[in-house]
Amino acid sequence: MHRRRFVQSSLAAAVVASLPAKQSLAALLNLTTEVSADVPAMTGDGAEVTLKQSAVQDLSNSLRGQLLLQGDDGYDKHRRVLYPEYDKYPGLIVRCAGAADVRNAVNFARTENLLVAVKCGGHGAAGNGTCDGGMMIDLSLLRNVRVDPIARTADVSGGSLLGHMDHETMAYGLVTTAGTVSHTGVSGLTLGGGFGRVGRRFGLALDNVLGVDIITADGEFRRANKDENPDLYWGVRGGGGNFGVVTSFKFQLHPMQRQVVRGRFSFPGSEAKQVLNFFAEYSENAPDNLYVSGGVAARANGLGVSVSIIYSGPLDKAEDFLAPIRKAGTVAAEDVRTLDYVFVQKMGDNTDIRSVAASKSGFIEDLTPQLIDAIISGMVPHPGRSHSMAFQQSGGAIGRVAVDATAFPHRDSKANMLCGVRWPYGEEGAEHRAYVEDYWKDIEPHTKGFYTNDMLKESQGEVNLNYLGNYRRLVQIKDKYDPGNLFRLNANIQPSV
Repeated sequence: MHRRRFVQSSLAAAVVASLPAKQSLAALLNLTTEVSADVPAMTGDGAEVTLKQSAVQDLSNSLRGQLLLQGDDGYDKHRRVLYPEYDKYPGLIVRCAGAADVRNAVNFARTENLLVAVKCGGHGAAGNGTCDGGMMIDLSLLRNVRVDPIARTADVSGGSLLGHMDHETMAYGLVTTAGTVSHTGVSGLTLGGGFGRVGRRFGLALDNVLGVDIITADGEFRRANKDENPDLYWGVRGGGGNFGVVTSFKFQLHPMQRQVVRGRFSFPGSEAKQVLNFFAEYSENAPDNLYVSGGVAARANGLGVSVSIIYSGPLDKAEDFLAPIRKAGTVAAEDVRTLDYVFVQKMGDNTDIRSVAASKSGFIEDLTPQLIDAIISGMVPHPGRSHSMAFQQSGGAIGRVAVDATAFPHRDSKANMLCGVRWPYGEEGAEHRAYVEDYWKDIEPHTKGFYTNDMLKESQGEVNLNYLGNYRRLVQIKDKYDPGNLFRLNANIQPSV
């Protein structure tokens, strides 16, 4: 026995000796963070406060995950989100390893009246996954997907990424709608809507949610589905993170073959108007198993336009949908391949136009000739930036859900338009930001609402109107589950109480 203890302690000493100077055994083993002083922080109302050392230590002691404070190993890595311009410093980061950690974090934040940011994949365009001075609830340790191939369901932990879900479900020939970028967080995408390459066939991601486990602002665990807390179940499907932190989703899955046809066709910018008019008619008449995307881009050397498809129907019928695109204009480049769906889901990981320096988005009910003119005429090639407008198709099964069946109201949309501008990282962007704002003035009159997952600096009034006829019901749910507006870094539904 003594020899075993000696060997164990010797191994531990060897491990510690081998670590870099800035690491510690506590960091390696994820042991409790030692809090040595009071912690400055920020309340939800923007007031500066000081958190007592003993209270923060109690929080740290309560976690199976990890508490990170400024100066701790890992703090700088985990405070960041996808967009480098959101360079913020939370007062404390709680890396939750389970629902109990989420409860403890929520209870602490409510008691101390802290500003709260919830980070899953860090994709939120407004940077709401981080904050200055408040608490970041980091769900990156809370990642697991369990598929029941008999019931055709998947239980997905709240911090999981879309690629995790696709990988597990397609192993059984099953799928649910899961965005277009695999490193997107399941929670953020789903709670706000959830477009994707099979959305026209199977509905939005939120349309496939059978239930959630959620920690609401009072720190209570609640299960929400059609039978339990049905008001909360309705609200989380489109109401975003306004009501709490979802620790688990149950998704409906659907049979689908792994192989899909992916086609991309590029045309010269001189034919942009002709090609976009074709795209408008072609996408309008697409069957549910055909996802059509397109876009126009202005770069230093001029304009370019493209039409792309993902076809998940019978492979021997794919040519019926490819042939018309070849006649839309002068094909400058063509890339048609039969690919594994999970691979396709990763193809946009490094080219997602939402990972940009400036962006705008809006829903459209029709791609009219007037809108096409506005899109093309306003695009100005510039040697120091690239500017693109892409169309994320909806319709199909998405549009066959009643406006008030879930909190997501934009069922009449034919597409979500995503306008993005990039310039070299580190350069001053005032000129380019002003360009985007000016360009969007001619585009916005053709839109009807916006996708809350892409929102940036919309006013509270614009957010309220964007929920359309579902707004009043959402306020009632907010009053019930988060009357203190603890969860406000989102497309916020302000409580009326």
